[in-house]
Amino acid sequence: MKVNTQWKQEQEFTSNHEEQFVQMDGNRLKGISPKALLLAGLSGCSGIDVVAILSKMKMQFSQLQIDAVTEQTDENPKVFKDIHLLFSIHTAIENEEKVRKAIDLSLEKYCGVAAMLRKNSTINYSLIIL
Repeated sequence: MKVNTQWKQEQEFTSNHEEQFVQMDGNRLKGISPKALLLAGLSGCSGIDVVAILSKMKMQFSQLQIDAVTEQTDENPKVFKDIHLLFSIHTAIENEEKVRKAIDLSLEKYCGVAAMLRKNSTINYSLIIL
């Protein structure tokens, strides 16, 4: 995997991976901050896994949303403390155990971003069935 990151001005950067671009901005004016992008990567990685697992289970669902919340340490380098993921999914209440199984498999076995972040931060989650 290779990512090219170009400085634009002030704290603005554009990263490119296989012709896909993302804007980052340390000031959060013209792009997402690098640390927020890391949380988005965790949410996206786990979300991709969960969708794939639930699809293999042939479970009906819609509108999956993942909110990631953390705080940072006070001292440099400021790193994430515990990370909490809130999964909200539209599905029948009878599917709750299947959804929990998919999330557990993602966070404990398949999501490489979670595996990397877990070396420093505890990752836990909660689930809302809508």
